[in-house]
Amino acid sequence: MKITFPDGSVKEFEKGTTAYQIAESISPRLAAEVLVATVNEKIRDLNLPIEEDSSIKLHKWDDPEAKHAFWHTSSHLLAEALTELYPGVKFGIGPAIENGFYYDVELPEGVVVKESDLEKIEKKMYELAGRKEALIRRNITKADAMKFFADKGESLKTELISELADGTITTYTQGCFTDLCRGPHLANTGDIKAIKLLSVAGAYWRGDEKRQQLTRIYGITFPKKKLLEEYLVMLEEAKKRDHRKIGKEMELFTFSEMVGKGLPLWLPKGTDLRLRLEMFLKGLQKRYGYQQVITPNIGAKQLYVTSGHWEKYGKDAFRPITTPEEGEEYLLKPMNCPHHCEIYKSSPRSYKDLPVRLAEFGTVYRYEQSGELHGLTRVRCFTQDDAHLFCRPDQIKDEFIKVMEIILIIFKALKFENFEAQISLRDKVNREKYIGSEENWEKAEQAIIEACQETGLKAVVEYGEAAFYGPKLDFMVKDALGRRWQLGTIQVDYNLPERFGLEYTGADNQKHRPVMIHRAPFGSMERFVAVLIEHTAGKFPLWLTPEQAVVLPISEKFNEYAQQVASRLNLLDVRAIGDFRDEKIGRKIRDNELKHIPYLLIVGAEEAEGGTVAVRRQGEGDKGKMSIDEFAKMVNSEVNEMIKDF
Repeated sequence: MKITFPDGSVKEFEKGTTAYQIAESISPRLAAEVLVATVNEKIRDLNLPIEEDSSIKLHKWDDPEAKHAFWHTSSHLLAEALTELYPGVKFGIGPAIENGFYYDVELPEGVVVKESDLEKIEKKMYELAGRKEALIRRNITKADAMKFFADKGESLKTELISELADGTITTYTQGCFTDLCRGPHLANTGDIKAIKLLSVAGAYWRGDEKRQQLTRIYGITFPKKKLLEEYLVMLEEAKKRDHRKIGKEMELFTFSEMVGKGLPLWLPKGTDLRLRLEMFLKGLQKRYGYQQVITPNIGAKQLYVTSGHWEKYGKDAFRPITTPEEGEEYLLKPMNCPHHCEIYKSSPRSYKDLPVRLAEFGTVYRYEQSGELHGLTRVRCFTQDDAHLFCRPDQIKDEFIKVMEIILIIFKALKFENFEAQISLRDKVNREKYIGSEENWEKAEQAIIEACQETGLKAVVEYGEAAFYGPKLDFMVKDALGRRWQLGTIQVDYNLPERFGLEYTGADNQKHRPVMIHRAPFGSMERFVAVLIEHTAGKFPLWLTPEQAVVLPISEKFNEYAQQVASRLNLLDVRAIGDFRDEKIGRKIRDNELKHIPYLLIVGAEEAEGGTVAVRRQGEGDKGKMSIDEFAKMVNSEVNEMIKDF
């Protein structure tokens, strides 16, 4: 059989050769480092035989595919350790996640796993990993799988099996532990050299609050101890940068049980930050021909039935709002796009009118389970920097390029310098699930690829990742700690124009369907601010930060002069406040440095007499004395230099 490698080279091997043997034929070192393989675009175990002509890619630790298999195997290792330590434990699911893995388990009655127990479980995992137990994959009939797990009292597993089709079920066994699993996995547990269990939490079975609560154990593993040590250092830094901690210290936002879970309250400083971001984007949008619109926070249920959102998300949404009028129902707005479709539809459109670019900072409401809520990153009420572009098929590429320009300006302004893009296209074979004509899809997909090429944007192409209604381009940024966040999405949509009957009159005087493009550079203001806080550790760019300077009188005698300084600076477009507490100057400096205010202006007798301020720059120390106007000029020059390119 012929095996094609990523570089296009082809080699012949005997049928039944495994990916591991192919790696070994190249070099023993490669074979030692490879963890899984992609064969004909499917990720597989290294030891599965290949029986036909195939393309192959071998994955080492740095590849996401390898990490996923590594952490998936680690979840099985955790389960095996729990089986030995807690006889009678039952298992739910144990997936790999973005960083590490978890397993949801049902412990025997009266047994509780606490944080203090994690070290004991880790030791058992190290012991089992040291045995280098092979992971053995078996195909099993549905009946045999049901009997095997039912005999063990694994009711959670039998529930999962009942939903699977016969002929698709596999198990993996290592040592004394067998799990229902489709894989792929490492060849054996010996590659797992460094283990850290991170936390214990509660989790409802299948995310349903009406089902039993299980114990969820989180962990992470690595092939080298040094990698774990580096990760733990990063984790400590992440705790310091936690947006919930910094948001509280900087007085940006808060939550209230009285207001409701997952409903953030923006405090004055946080509101200032958020509005400044909004003004920044609105300014960009104005340059690119966007029109601002405002839509209600609720809509008739029928609007979301028409859009398809009710069918897809209704069971997980806030309940409909009824009115005194019989049969009348409204929903808290889960999406802005149906409203924008109705705005487009409100007047006749000609091909000469397109593109129509409608933008809105629209607040939407989506129900998240209590256990899923997390600071500003997972909330029940959030504001999207939403825009919908209605264009002709021949305009898609130009519109994509313009949106990409906006996103790249934002990344530059906020110093997100490490990012990547992913083009999500249709499945190469299965085209049945996609709506829209073959011709339109090909035009849209080609337009996205060409837009990336023309702008010099390096993008990974992923087949089968497109939504059923159109291809998309996603931007993934890495923050200062190397964590990946999705920020910025551009999505082609053939579905909503069809559902809402949107039209324009073409040059041929016939009716045509516009193409709709969704885009949200920030995603949501809440999540974006959370990411920005953690990326900058609260040290926002000078042009954006809510407070650019704080005036610190060395004693109460100089409060009046400090107030005069702050007032003068605000008149000169420098955002300044005063700290008039009855505290020693050292304490004031420390406290305001914690608030990440860029400039600390110290004033005493000498400064009051000379009309000056003693300047300290956060992280840089003393900058000497200067007049109030000189300081304002310096700050404004610094800001202007920052924003000159955007």
